[in-house]
Amino acid sequence: MSGPLSDLLTAAACGTHRLTDAEALELLRHADMLELAAAATAMRDRLHPEREATFIVDRNVNYTNICVSGCRFCAFYRDADDPDAYVLSPDELYAKVEETIALEGTAILLQGGMHPDLPLEWYEGMLRELKARYPIHVHGFGPPEIHHLAKLSGLPVATVLTRLRDAGLDSLPGGGAEILVDRVRGHVSPKKATSDEWLDVMKEAHRLGISTTATMMFGGVETVPERVEHLRRVRDVQDEALAAGHVGFRAFIPWSFQPGNTDLEEEQGGTAASGWEYLRMLAVSRLFLDNVENIQASWVTQGPKIGQVALVFGANDMGSTMIEENVVAAAGTRFMLAREELVRLVRDAGLTPVQRDTLYREVRRF
Repeated sequence: MSGPLSDLLTAAACGTHRLTDAEALELLRHADMLELAAAATAMRDRLHPEREATFIVDRNVNYTNICVSGCRFCAFYRDADDPDAYVLSPDELYAKVEETIALEGTAILLQGGMHPDLPLEWYEGMLRELKARYPIHVHGFGPPEIHHLAKLSGLPVATVLTRLRDAGLDSLPGGGAEILVDRVRGHVSPKKATSDEWLDVMKEAHRLGISTTATMMFGGVETVPERVEHLRRVRDVQDEALAAGHVGFRAFIPWSFQPGNTDLEEEQGGTAASGWEYLRMLAVSRLFLDNVENIQASWVTQGPKIGQVALVFGANDMGSTMIEENVVAAAGTRFMLAREELVRLVRDAGLTPVQRDTLYREVRRF
């Protein structure tokens, strides 16, 4: 097929044209689905000619569910006096890490609520003990947590990040991005870091040599143009990091909002974004984010079959086996996969399965 959108897709996939916001919006709204998939796959293959799809064996460890943010899209958080509120004890945390290592896991994703009373020193102690005990990569504390700790301690973000890095923090996840547009954030998470504050944490992490990822939670109350604005802001920060010789975002992970058990469920309509909508967003993300090497499929929210199809919509990574996941599960969505099943899904998609670590270094080839 030929036409303006087909030509645009070809140019973006080949790297001869960088998509504008208006062009990305046009693709999201009007591009032929199969042409979009073909272009995103072509770009993926240009960036990753080895025809592999990676995944990691790790565990989400939520050290506390106590959070003062009270985001309207979240079914996981609790107030401090709720009967099921918790902070993991050291022994509980160590047991989770030991099980992860026993399952040949290489990392933990360490995140929690924005606890009103835990000081920075508590986090430093947790990290030091973990690293003293176990050879585990700690991928932890999204920008809202870092921003919260900076406010709580009265210290600059750079100081907080430096102290956590020196205590054992290895990399920073892209959690809490939602949509990086303050109209949306003011509605769904008014107590959380603003768009600029989220991005400023990431810029500081990049300056300090801390590798990060970026995410996008879509399908809530945002508009399609606001999704594109989110992509552009991520791309701009990545441009800045790469121009300065910093590590930047090593991956981008778009995932669909799960409305179950949340305050937004009725307002949003109670239904999650469809697989069709997810795949379209994923493909445009791959084409737009020409400076981010890795795009991750979100089988955790969409299920394993859509996760597999995502490998022909631009994704080159299947994310984590998810030994444990609590936040999405609290919204009523529970998909779990053993490593063997992830290997089969990748192989059946015509790609070579490769287990990686958090920094995308090869651990094992299947």
